[in-house]
Amino acid sequence: MLYNDSIVALATPSGAGAIAIIRISGAEAITIGNSVFKSIKNKDLTKQKTHTLHLGHIIDDQKTLDEVLVSLFKGPNSYTGENTIEISCHGSTYIQQQIIQLLLRKGCRMADPGEFTLRAFLNGKLDLSQAEAVADLISSDNEASHQIAMQQMRGGFSNEIAKLREELLNFASLIELELDFAEEDVEFADRTQFHELLNRIEFVLKRLIDSFAVGNVIKNGIPVAIVGEPNVGKSTLLNALLNEERAIVSEIAGTTRDTIEDELVIGGIGFRFIDTAGIRETQDVVESIGIRKTFEKIEQSQVVLYLFESLKFKVQSSEYILEIEKVKNQFPLKPLVVVINKTELLTDDEVAEIKNQLQPLNVILEMISAKQNLGIEELKNQLLSFVNTGALRNNETIVTNTRHYDSLLKALEEITKVKYGLETNLPSDLMAIDIKEALYHFGTITGQVTNDELLGNIFANFCIGK
Repeated sequence: MLYNDSIVALATPSGAGAIAIIRISGAEAITIGNSVFKSIKNKDLTKQKTHTLHLGHIIDDQKTLDEVLVSLFKGPNSYTGENTIEISCHGSTYIQQQIIQLLLRKGCRMADPGEFTLRAFLNGKLDLSQAEAVADLISSDNEASHQIAMQQMRGGFSNEIAKLREELLNFASLIELELDFAEEDVEFADRTQFHELLNRIEFVLKRLIDSFAVGNVIKNGIPVAIVGEPNVGKSTLLNALLNEERAIVSEIAGTTRDTIEDELVIGGIGFRFIDTAGIRETQDVVESIGIRKTFEKIEQSQVVLYLFESLKFKVQSSEYILEIEKVKNQFPLKPLVVVINKTELLTDDEVAEIKNQLQPLNVILEMISAKQNLGIEELKNQLLSFVNTGALRNNETIVTNTRHYDSLLKALEEITKVKYGLETNLPSDLMAIDIKEALYHFGTITGQVTNDELLGNIFANFCIGK
């Protein structure tokens, strides 16, 4: 597809609001805007300076559609790198549609999803990883995901990759030069320096790859399953964590017959809490389905809160300890937090006894009263401790994009091959092949290597107008 025509789209969410913004971009954007805009001071938009605001009316033939404010950006000094205008009109859906239809009749076409950002990429205003960060920024719903998206949009990740690629490219050029003088048997690339570079690239790639585990959690939220027998206070705990009446609370065992999910931001990190049906033997068909889903949710979660009612635990501690061991053995890689609820019903000696009984299991123990909101903050802090926020605090580059993660893995594989070839004195022409592959995978991250199918897949997930 050619990207030299003028496109239009609503840049604000659809629906009625106080103000709506309609964006036009393209070589003829200002001319088209000027054809429907009548300034209150009779200004000609085509003759105005870039980055200026103009008050006036949108006119369709002799009919005034709305009083608007037009923002003018001349290429290349605009988001897309093209001539761009933004029309701030009143937020009536009728007004929005009337103005957009008028602009379509004047020569614009409707923008595809993400086409404004795609044009920014094609015009060199940002690289591909920065373009993808725009989508992440729009969808960020907590402080941590917002921070990572901003860091990537400013080019932190792409700058790190570009620097490595440039250094590797310099050595690749020297290796290629050696091939041209193969008969003279000379070395232009210092093998010691090359080995040091490969070690540095390998170190950075491994760090970025390892950061994906944290980045993926921060971007998508941490799923936490709340499990336990019926009527031990799982729904009450969920309500206490969320500080609202989200789940139904009842004295009747088995009230929660399906999973209930909600999200809470703790310390800038999103946690998705899943209140599951109670685990017990039952003849109720519907409740049995809920219990089966409970084990599915434990499998999908990253943290498990195993909740017990304090007085029952005091009486049935040996039985419950076996259940805790069973869950630990079934899900050995998942952090398991044993939560004793309704501790206000216990004496200090009884609390100490429960702690002593659970100590040999080497589990994390939290004593709470969900109903009285006791120990809830301590539980939140415990959940936050499962997330490695050190890299976030230090403003290090964190990978959150699966496509980037895949390219980094492939680049590391090729770098490992080059390193092995260097250590085993592999011929330069064979090493050159692996170096080119590594450069290719670096290039796919920033968009120095791309194709229409890749761009289509990336920008298809953008919202219209961005």
